Amino acid sequence: MDARLNFLDHPQAEPPVSQLPVSQPVVRLRSFVRSFGETTVLHGLDLDIQPGEFVALLGRSGSGKTTLLRTLAGLDTAPGQDVRVPTSRAVVFQDARLLPWKKVWRNVALGLKGADIRDRAEAALREVGLGHRLDAWPLTLSGGEAQRVALARALVREPRLLLLDEPFAALDALTRLRMHDLVLDLWRAHQPAVLMVTHDVDEAIALADRVLVLDSGRIAAQERITIARGERGDMTQPLRHKLLDILGGAAASSGVIPFPHGGHA
Repeated sequence: MDARLNFLDHPQAEPPVSQLPVSQPVVRLRSFVRSFGETTVLHGLDLDIQPGEFVALLGRSGSGKTTLLRTLAGLDTAPGQDVRVPTSRAVVFQDARLLPWKKVWRNVALGLKGADIRDRAEAALREVGLGHRLDAWPLTLSGGEAQRVALARALVREPRLLLLDEPFAALDALTRLRMHDLVLDLWRAHQPAVLMVTHDVDEAIALADRVLVLDSGRIAAQERITIARGERGDMTQPLRHKLLDILGGAAASSGVIPFPHGGHA
């Protein structure tokens, strides 16, 4: 196995996007529990996400991914629990969720305040390659264009935390690869912390600094990737097989890989 796949014991080859102290995570959960009636979905979850870190969250259906994302997005409240998330956050869903009766630039500007909202919306749309579609109606957009509008709408707010809920699952393979490049470019430019929920192991490995696997409401494994993006290919095959084994149920609870609090990506 490539030495750079020994993620927990070696420093990352790529420098962190943000230079903020690791003692100030953007997201901090300690012993977090989420239950619905008699069903406990998340069990004593501990999680830190550092400024500028790109984290991918894998897990089978029913593992608790959506519940965790809704908690971080503020869509589910958690009174009395140790949860720290920034007020400045944005979510991009699998469905772009554009308002069909508003033109593209107005969808991006939705909720913004100030006299310059059109200028800000236009700048965001140019950044995602849609400067020519400002006055288009959402129903005239392709799937990839609609997701780019959703990204522009999220990033125009300059969030400290960007949550991506399987944003590329409905796209064709070529459009999906182009969106990967776009997301990485936007992440580097805006430097938010990112948590991306995905079912695609290859997508997680291609994009993330750190990959988490959630199983039955607990973190079953987490790995840091130090190989530079664009060079991961064959060198990450051992990691790919390992994650697929865990997702397939081969990992026992005693096989959890610890990740030290305050770790930095």
